[in-house]
Amino acid sequence: MNPPSAMTPTKNRSAARRSRWIAEVGWKYPVAVIIIVYAVFPLLYVLSAAVDPRGSLAGSSDLFSAFAVENFAALSDTRFWTWVANTLVIGGATALGAVMMGAAAAYAFSRYRFRGRRVGLTALLIIQMFPQTVAFVAIFLMLLAIGEVVPALGINSKIALICVYLGGALGANTFLMYGFFNSIPVEIDESAKIDGASHAQIFWRLILPLVTPVLAVVALLAFVSAFGDFILARIVLTSEENWTLAVGMYQWVSNQLTSRWGLFAAGTVVASIPVLVLFLMLQRYIVGGLTQGSVKG
Repeated sequence: MNPPSAMTPTKNRSAARRSRWIAEVGWKYPVAVIIIVYAVFPLLYVLSAAVDPRGSLAGSSDLFSAFAVENFAALSDTRFWTWVANTLVIGGATALGAVMMGAAAAYAFSRYRFRGRRVGLTALLIIQMFPQTVAFVAIFLMLLAIGEVVPALGINSKIALICVYLGGALGANTFLMYGFFNSIPVEIDESAKIDGASHAQIFWRLILPLVTPVLAVVALLAFVSAFGDFILARIVLTSEENWTLAVGMYQWVSNQLTSRWGLFAAGTVVASIPVLVLFLMLQRYIVGGLTQGSVKG
């Protein structure tokens, strides 16, 4: 049996290591549990309301006290799937357009030196400080005027809404890609020019494959922004067959006397699937695309 004098230093070292572990690492676990519970509870709440056949939020304290698929089946009796198609088309076109326009603008600002370059960058920086919703009155009046000449670009046009989204996202996307393009050595372009490559070939075959992470991030942000937008979509789209999910599902709960919360929750669960799938597909690009462009530029 070890004497007490020999065990005391060992206990002191163990207590010191335990205290240091709690101070450096241990406190993170309870904080992580709190954050997880805080984030997961609303999801469970919505899922419970979606499978509750009573179609009410009154039983919120009893999660999953009832289970049925009536709310999901009732989606087929509405224009829900039409709204899903509209939202996917608008979101997909916005994501594709944002990637192409942002990449072209960022490549030009990064690789070329022309008169007005610095002024253009400064203008984009100033413009992106103002949210697009600030100008919704001007957008509405502008689309009214344009619709009298070109009906396809006027009020109640999905193409017009896509153009509005693209205009609002161009500044932020250009700056996000600009730093990423600057991190690519110019020597790659010069070597390709020596081999006889044109500017278009350099852009499409060399540069774009190298900036895939930031392209994926811009596409994801543009899609999610268009997918969840309500204000601009409600202003531009006036007919029910052209509504997006955010606008259409809002009508189910806009009236307190006839609110269909069960249907709304079921629609929310289904609507979250495309965004979730897209996040999982592009997950490996997100961190690199958001941080790598800050290394240089």
